Formats: sequence, C-alpha cells, structure tokens
Amino acid sequence: MLRYRKGDLRAFEILYAKHKAPLYRYLLRTCRDQETASDLFQEVWGKVIASRERYEVRAQFNTFLYRIAHNCAIDYFRRAGRRHEGRAQDVDDIAEELPGAEQAHPDVALSEAQMKAEFRRALDQLPPEQRDVFVLYEESGLSLEEIGKITGVAMETAKSRLRYAVSKLRAALKQHQPASAQT
Repeated sequence: MLRYRKGDLRAFEILYAKHKAPLYRYLLRTCRDQETASDLFQEVWGKVIASRERYEVRAQFNTFLYRIAHNCAIDYFRRAGRRHEGRAQDVDDIAEELPGAEQAHPDVALSEAQMKAEFRRALDQLPPEQRDVFVLYEESGLSLEEIGKITGVAMETAKSRLRYAVSKLRAALKQHQPASAQT
C-alpha cells in the first residue's frame, strides 16, 4: 500500500489480486446477497483507492482492508434498515454445481450437500457479532487481536465470540462428525 501511495499502480494490482477472493467471500457471507456483496466489494476498493494519499501504516494491510469492509457492511445494514437479512447463492453453492469426482458417489455428494446446507443454516442462526468474528477469522486469516480492532471490541471479546460460534456450529453439525470426534 505504501508503494501504491507513492503512485505505483502495479502495487495496487498486486494488493487487489491477493485480497479480492477472500474479501468478496467475507462480504458475501456477511450480507448473503451476491448483488449487495458486489456493490460493497466495489465500495471497499473505492475507499482503498480514495484513501491512498492519506494511508498510514498502523497495522497490517489486511486489518485496514477488513476494517473498511466491516464498516461498509454495517453502513449498508443501517441504510437498509435491517441486519443481515436475505438469502443468496453462497460460494459453496456454486462449487456444488460444478461437475466433479464426488458425483460418481451420489450418497457422498448428498451427505456433503446436507452438511453444507446445515452449516449455512447454523451460520445464519449465529448472533451477528459471533458470525462476523467467525467469518472474519475464516476468510481473512487475521489474528483475533486484529479482528477485535476491526469490530471495535477487545481481543478477549473477539476470542470469546469465536469460541461460542465454533461451539454452536459444531453442535449443529454433530451428526456429521465421525464417532471418534464426538467423544
């Protein structure tokens, strides 16, 4: 980002290529609507571009980027007058439509599809604060301290929210775990 701030457009291309997929997945899982996620994705990168000359290193670029994304999502939900509503085709749904080796075993494909559907339902049922921390942790690779900064809470609070989210997701998917993992 410092190179981009100095006018190196190739540096921006590298940042964009590195972060575009995880950022889009984060936004899609946060708002669960492809059109909204695409709009927010453009808004986030627009804000990165607009802040180019003012950018100062205070944390990793990831932290800076996901803070912008988190704030854009919150602003969207405030403008829309709702919190985390809507359904959309998830990235996992798109992957399920692609032909693959698992189609040779319909029972395995059915079990995986059921587990993915149950995971999405369980993720949707998490309180928004827990879902935000979980999705940030899974999609961004950020530390809990960085996630705390992004969401405006202490690191221990982010850690607690992640722990509760994982616990609830495991409970929801318990029937899909091998018997040895359930003990």
